[in-house]
Amino acid sequence: MNWTQKVAVITGAASGIGEAAAREFAKEGAAAAILDINAERGARVAAELVEQGLKAAYFPLDVADSSACKKAAEEVAAQWGRIDCLVNSAVSFVGKGLDVSPADWERSLGVNVCGTANMAQACTPFIAAAGGGAIVNISSISAHAAQPNRWTYNATKGAVLSLTKCQALDLADYNIRVNAVSPGWTWTPEVAKAAGGDRAAWEPVWGRFSILKRLGDAREIARAILFLCSDDASFITGAELPVDGGYTALGSEGLGGSSSFAGTA
Repeated sequence: MNWTQKVAVITGAASGIGEAAAREFAKEGAAAAILDINAERGARVAAELVEQGLKAAYFPLDVADSSACKKAAEEVAAQWGRIDCLVNSAVSFVGKGLDVSPADWERSLGVNVCGTANMAQACTPFIAAAGGGAIVNISSISAHAAQPNRWTYNATKGAVLSLTKCQALDLADYNIRVNAVSPGWTWTPEVAKAAGGDRAAWEPVWGRFSILKRLGDAREIARAILFLCSDDASFITGAELPVDGGYTALGSEGLGGSSSFAGTA
């Protein structure tokens, strides 16, 4: 696909999967609109891409603020004349269970669910005006699993999957496809923080939860996002694409080992 005349809006693009997506869109020739609440890091990513001769710009945004989302979409369209695709990668990593507070719920739902809806609402008129395009929402393998002390994160990621299907139905008349990507264990700043920055030590630990026995890289998720935004995915909408190294394919036996029946009669 020729991305040179396209404009991609990526939320949460100052780090992690959002940053990787912004970099991949820009490398392919698209203009990457980097939206994030972290001004310092967002501006840095945009500046690095511009220094490489690529098209990018930073726009400050808290996706939980619907009016700010509308303003950001207008500013992107004013700068580049159009919007062709939206990647909803902004996320609140609040992980709370029985101790969850109303403020925790408000932030988790505000960013992960309402933010995904706010940006689709803000960008749809511009994507439609460009002749149609695509939206990719970032869910998670956590939408499918019970995990300890994760009421907030897992519930909101499950909601993103339901929202994706509803958006796909409602936006089809605007020639906009909407899909979700569900990453598995991926080396992002949040995971790096939990690992104390030591990937070599923790990769075997977390890798045992997936068939490929390793963590994913943010760029691997980004390439799947680009695929779903491209013409190669022209007949795909309302779908979830797990990019998880086989996490969701594993059963309770895990990778096998002592529970394997190999070699028995």
